[in-house]
Order: sequence, then structure tokens, then C-alpha cells
Amino acid sequence: MRPLYTAGGFTALGLAAVGAFLPIMPTVPFLLVAVFCFARSNPAWEQKILGHPHWGPQVRDWRERRAINRRAKVMAIGAMSVGAVFTWFTLGHPWVWISVTILVLCGGWIATRNE
Repeated sequence: MRPLYTAGGFTALGLAAVGAFLPIMPTVPFLLVAVFCFARSNPAWEQKILGHPHWGPQVRDWRERRAINRRAKVMAIGAMSVGAVFTWFTLGHPWVWISVTILVLCGGWIATRNE
């Protein structure tokens, strides 16, 4: 199972790296998956993510308190809102409703997490 967890950790880490540069794709959820996988396969990589100066505090907050800081909430909901507007202008009706549904469901969930 260790090789599968390692592969999953590196895949999630790669997706998180892509998400760090693309405003529509999340970063921290993929880091959470990577930490989960690395905790079971490679504790050194788990500690590298947890010790990262920028991403580590967000991952630790979620892991320890199931909390998302206010700035991260605003950024996530803002990015989803921009995505919905972008969908409206590029694809229009009825496709915009997919983005709006994601915004309402995911944004609502994010907004109700601890800070």
C-alpha cells in the first residue's frame, strides 16, 4: 500500500502546484490529500508540507481545528465567483448554472467553516 500512497501523495502535490498558479483550481484541498497520503507512506514529505511557510499554516489549521482563515475563505469564494462570471460570458446559459451551483454549494460550505 505504501507505493500507492506515495503515488497518490505526489499526484495530489502536482495538482496542488498547478492550483497555485491557476485561479480556478484549488491548492489546499490537494495539499490535504497529499499530507494524508504522505502520513501513510513518507513522513518526511508530510513534514515538508506542514512546515512550508505559506501553505503549512493553512493545512495545519484544517488538520487541527477544521478551520479556514478568513482571507482564504474570501479568496476561494471570490475565485469561484470570478469563475461563474467567466462562464457566463464565455459559455452562457445553461452552462453558467453549473458554476453557480458550485459557487453556492462549495462557497456556502467554505463560508460556514471555523476561522
